[in-house]
Amino acid sequence: MKMKKGMTAGAVLLASAALLAACGGKSSSSSKDTKSDTWTRMVGDVISTMDPSTNTDVIGGQQLVDTMEGLYRYNGTKLEPALAKSVAKPTNNGKTYTFDLRKSTWSNGKAVTAKDFVYGWQRTVDPKTKSQYAYLFSGIQNADAIMAGKKDAKTLGVKAIGDYKLQVTLEKALPYFNTMMVNPVFFPQSKTMVDKAGKKYGTQAKYILTNGPYTLKSWNGTGNTWTETKNPKYWNAKNVKLKNITTQVVKDPSTANNLYKSGKLDDASLSGSLAAQAKSNKDYKGLKESATFYLEFNEKKVPAFKNQKIRQALSMAINRKGFIKSVIKDSSIPGKTVTPQGLYTDPSDTSVDFAKDAAKGETSTYTDYNLTEAKKLWEEGKKEAGITSLSVSMNCDDTDASKNTSEYLQNALQKLDGLKVTINALPFKTRLARSASKDFDMVITGWSADFPDAISFLDLFTTGGSYNDGSWSNAEYDKLIEASKTTDATDPDKRYDDLKQAEQILMKDQGVSPLYQRVSAHLVNPALKGATYSPAGMYNYVGATLKR
Repeated sequence: MKMKKGMTAGAVLLASAALLAACGGKSSSSSKDTKSDTWTRMVGDVISTMDPSTNTDVIGGQQLVDTMEGLYRYNGTKLEPALAKSVAKPTNNGKTYTFDLRKSTWSNGKAVTAKDFVYGWQRTVDPKTKSQYAYLFSGIQNADAIMAGKKDAKTLGVKAIGDYKLQVTLEKALPYFNTMMVNPVFFPQSKTMVDKAGKKYGTQAKYILTNGPYTLKSWNGTGNTWTETKNPKYWNAKNVKLKNITTQVVKDPSTANNLYKSGKLDDASLSGSLAAQAKSNKDYKGLKESATFYLEFNEKKVPAFKNQKIRQALSMAINRKGFIKSVIKDSSIPGKTVTPQGLYTDPSDTSVDFAKDAAKGETSTYTDYNLTEAKKLWEEGKKEAGITSLSVSMNCDDTDASKNTSEYLQNALQKLDGLKVTINALPFKTRLARSASKDFDMVITGWSADFPDAISFLDLFTTGGSYNDGSWSNAEYDKLIEASKTTDATDPDKRYDDLKQAEQILMKDQGVSPLYQRVSAHLVNPALKGATYSPAGMYNYVGATLKR
């Protein structure tokens, strides 16, 4: 989700068997220490929040997908009805969506109704909630005016027609609207629980109310382990075969590897030399994620970063292939674009991958390693910026993998004369908070798709965007993104060209510098069958079975 997609560069984030576990033979690891009905996975850090309106990272996002239910749910790459009885077809020239809802209940037995969707959506767009994901509602009637403080949240174009019919009115056609509905920010919320919990809402298991396949247990808001237990009140409980999912925070790949070998983890995410070694293990699986990691420059805090040549020089000083080979040591893909491969295709020829298409020609020049040209641009940029040297800090996560990434980048960038880079390793939640408040010079960060469309990435970097933490701005880029969402929204070919041109502008200007698209290395116990992995990077355990 987007889950800011707050992702840790090279760090261990999500781990589960999912799609990967559907293939392979018996695991070489012992599972004697694990209950036969419990799947044990790992993440790189604690849950930041379980509030659907304010969650921004994939860790909390996965727990919300496990424990909550929205209008739809992905079964692999297929969008399927969840609380909606069917996938809605828009009317009124693509501007009206009507959802007939099935009867379902919250985990306390109270009915989930259309009013819970209305309340949750209104709460998210209300500026008082301070949701960083509210921008996803842009295009829904009055959403922009509400977020700007010009209209009341109750004027949002969503209404309940009785208890089990939800109607949404858009200001303009959004061709990707249905796919956005899998993002937890569009899930229903119980006003009764939000009012009762107050500021504590989403901070501990006792301060949330869920309606999904699982209920969250043993989560006190700070602990390094928690368990999800099958929710017998879930509308589709008969298809939830896996009874428990236990999650453990593991930041060190060596620890993850040892826990897997001892049977205490069913899925271990590895990096560095352990990832390289794991490739010979029959339990090894490489998961190509719709996630890219990039280096972001704070143009407001560091005026020199406003200079295009300086940003280009920094990017060209990084040997991405060498970095993957010597540091990550998995099958990750060198970053040529912010949009990942395998996410979006040319509507007139679906064999043409958007990311590969956009990277052709001059676009890739500024992500290709060329230290000689980097030094030339660096000197020209310094002269234009009126500086002779530059000292900056680079924020990263406090995991070993992330530290290794930052040390490689530090060494690469300091080959530019007069540049000094200090590493600032921070806990995941702290890094996210500092990025949001623009309290950084450079930061290693990343994004994972909210839905299978290039706009899920490119919308981030419009002027004033919620996640444009570096404050990069380009008027032509903004015009192209706007055209893709307005005048060209219903013309697939024109819209594709708009997004392609925008991607190429972003890469030529190096508004951010992509590092790599992650293909994460896992050791996976193949005992889990039938779990799937969505284009948005979330696992779906409905229908999965565990046979040890």
